[in-house]
Amino acid sequence: MSMQYELTNFCEIDKNAITSYCRIHNETPDKNLGDISEVKKEDIADCNVVVGGSPCFTKDTLVLTKHGYKPISDVKIGDMVLTHDNTYQKVTNILCQGEKQIVRVKSAYFTDIKTTRWNTFTTGRIYREVIEKERRGDYMGKTVQVVPHITDEIKRSMLLVSKKEDLDFVITEIGGTVGDIEGLPYLEAIRQLKWELGRRAVCVHLTFVPYLSAAGELKTKPTQHSVKQLQSLGIQPDVLVLRAEHDLDTALMRKVASFCNVMPDCVVQSLDVPSIYEVPIKMQEQGLDAAILRLTGEEVGETPEMKPWRSFVERRNNAKKVINIGLVGKYDLQDAYKSIHESLSQCGTYNDCKIKPHFINSEKITEENVAQALKGMDGYIICPGVGPRGFEGKVIAAKYCRENNLVTLGIGLGMQVMAIEVARNILGYADANSYEMNEATSHRIVDVMEDLKSVGNPFGIMRRGGYDTVIAKDSKAYAIYGEEKIVERHYHRYELNTEYRDALVGAGLACTGVHPDSGLVDIVEVPACDWYMGVIYEPQYSSTVLHPSPVVMDFVKNVVARKA
Repeated sequence: MSMQYELTNFCEIDKNAITSYCRIHNETPDKNLGDISEVKKEDIADCNVVVGGSPCFTKDTLVLTKHGYKPISDVKIGDMVLTHDNTYQKVTNILCQGEKQIVRVKSAYFTDIKTTRWNTFTTGRIYREVIEKERRGDYMGKTVQVVPHITDEIKRSMLLVSKKEDLDFVITEIGGTVGDIEGLPYLEAIRQLKWELGRRAVCVHLTFVPYLSAAGELKTKPTQHSVKQLQSLGIQPDVLVLRAEHDLDTALMRKVASFCNVMPDCVVQSLDVPSIYEVPIKMQEQGLDAAILRLTGEEVGETPEMKPWRSFVERRNNAKKVINIGLVGKYDLQDAYKSIHESLSQCGTYNDCKIKPHFINSEKITEENVAQALKGMDGYIICPGVGPRGFEGKVIAAKYCRENNLVTLGIGLGMQVMAIEVARNILGYADANSYEMNEATSHRIVDVMEDLKSVGNPFGIMRRGGYDTVIAKDSKAYAIYGEEKIVERHYHRYELNTEYRDALVGAGLACTGVHPDSGLVDIVEVPACDWYMGVIYEPQYSSTVLHPSPVVMDFVKNVVARKA
């Protein structure tokens, strides 16, 4: 439950603990009564609840370690944690008093929420749901139309996540540009939902304010026209976020507010910043959170300090060391491996360095040029992907990295590449391949499992979403995760063929993580190398600012250590 409280007094004798206590509760030292053994009844101010006992935390309390934030239940003896005097100290002992009855105060950054399939939906999914309902007879033979059937399904999908979880706000992003034909059903659904929910719904509209360098001025006409078009569809924006490359003065923002029927305090600017992680701080400074609370009729309390987030941004900005990571894949588009970029960036921050990713086109890698193609990097990621394009180049790169003991992480197809490379170059299976790349190969190191080959729908044989992985205790993976069973997000169709598992292990490829029910291999390592690991899942998808991916974090840590 959520609750408001007022601290009347506290008792503490350690000066550093007093400072820490005051910061946590946003109080002043004058409320400290000192040594509790000398406190008299009349010294205590009137209060409703008195609590005491030895210091304790809930198991999910976040603790800042040298490797990022961890739940306190995951902290182990030997870990370096940030103490109240702002220094890192080694944990020497752990005391667990068990779980007690507590009052839980919910506080989380929305970017740290674990999302599920209910948190996203596509046009295809919307239409599929409507078609299936029509075929089941849910519409009682009525003609299925965009309005109301498609729009009703959109509204249902938007609200579904709030029925699955206990949430205060549901943020729904409608992508694209106002006026795009494919977006019209969504805008109509928004119009209806806003009418149905009243003050409980807020429309935030993002627009672009271009700068004409020849004239030296910012132009608000695109914003005005965009808002007019929304209004013509029956939607009045409540908040305007103005995307701009130059600072917008107060007069210009008041002009926009007046012409677009928006309150002046509900117009905020979104300027270019060095990092996307600074955007929440900039939005808070302009009062965007307070404006939305007022619009929804919620109480505007004290402004959150966002200490962990600000600490992350500060640490990121102060990092000086540059680490070069080679991304071996077939795509050269900036957004193709965006999730990998961000995961590396987060983990780089916690290792006090800036990660500079470099795309290495696997289509152009050959046995003759591989050394030159991979030259100058501190670490390597064999990227995920589908299809044969660039596949052989990945195999060649994996061989080079393994034979030269380079810090290497394989993700998805990258993990499968590592296994195929070992099969070819150590086991001597020259035509070893994936069934995806060559159906005629005599050594299907990667294959679709036999019991799934009869499934006609290719997406029906995919492992998608969270799956358990059991980790061998004598492995590097166990040292990384610190627990025997983990859950990571999967998105793949092909698996390491279990028929070749023993042969691959004999060749030096350790299968250190497996799915407990099927025995499918999720993690492989080469113990003979300092750090050479492949994972079939997508660790970058679950990496966040406050909870960076453990395997990516360890990868970066070892790259940094190697370079030092």
